[in-house]
Amino acid sequence: MQTGIIGTGRIGTVLARILVAAGHQVVLANARGPQTLGPLVAELGPAASAAHPAEAAGRAELLVLMLPFDSVRGLLPQEAVRDTLLVDATNAFSGPGAPRDLGTRGSSELVADWYPGARLVKSLNTMHFETLAVAGTAPERKGSERLAHFVAGDDAKAKEIVAGIITDLGFAPVDTGPLHSGGILQQPGGPLFNRPLTEAQALAWISN
Repeated sequence: MQTGIIGTGRIGTVLARILVAAGHQVVLANARGPQTLGPLVAELGPAASAAHPAEAAGRAELLVLMLPFDSVRGLLPQEAVRDTLLVDATNAFSGPGAPRDLGTRGSSELVADWYPGARLVKSLNTMHFETLAVAGTAPERKGSERLAHFVAGDDAKAKEIVAGIITDLGFAPVDTGPLHSGGILQQPGGPLFNRPLTEAQALAWISN
């Protein structure tokens, strides 16, 4: 599967590396243009390429948003992601470490409003980049001891596809429910944000 990643900061770069290591192809994009991504593409090898954001959206089977939340609105033409499986891995902050007050709505619901034709899933946003880099292949992280990546959304098939990729990366997908309630659990200020849990711990928490 070809995965597009928009945002090549620390966590976007880590995601690209572990996807390629797991046998996936990636197309990378950022706000500065594909000419800035030459060293990273060279590092990743033939499974990686670079593009402008709208081009990456057109080429990818699954597109991950891994850039600042305030950069998402208007980033892509709505038609570029119509029917696209769009993973919102952004986090809304009002300042360093301070969750943004969005009232009763989750940040991913706003992303869904901005891109109404996309098949939106909230995932890959709760784990620190240093943990993401190593935990999927750690020898002690097997079975129910795998660390959890949470998945929220209203499209069951889209969540299933994202869960499969999470599994490929050596993590455990844990469904937190619909985009509204599950997304709020996962976003900054929510009880699952930046909280490394094993699959067993996460499932126990969800069931309580």
